[in-house]
Amino acid sequence: MTTQQELQVQQKREVDKVQESTTPMRAFLPTTDIFETEDALTVVLEMPGVTRDNVEVSVENGMVTVEGKINFDKYEGLQPVYSEYNIGPYRRSFRVSNRVDADRIRAEMRDGVITLVLPKAEEAKPRRIEVT
Repeated sequence: MTTQQELQVQQKREVDKVQESTTPMRAFLPTTDIFETEDALTVVLEMPGVTRDNVEVSVENGMVTVEGKINFDKYEGLQPVYSEYNIGPYRRSFRVSNRVDADRIRAEMRDGVITLVLPKAEEAKPRRIEVT
């Protein structure tokens, strides 16, 4: 007996404006997965069409913010026949606790997917207590 897994296209969502912006533009919320290990949290964000040169990751006041911009030059003169994602900038922010070592956050971008590794602070890692 085989089971079929149905693929569903997730609708693009615009970022809810929590902070005010001086630039009038809409930004899209990238689809995100978060994984946890003993040593770190790993955040994986999909930003189709964004290159490494057009992504910015920042940490400020306990917030990690990821912004990606699309280079529209490659779309000039093209008329889409079918499209599952809107073209535009991406933006996503995460509040991180003091259990994350903000000074050691790493980011890697490959094929429109950015992976952030948020290492846990030493005091947040599980450890074994010796009984005497």
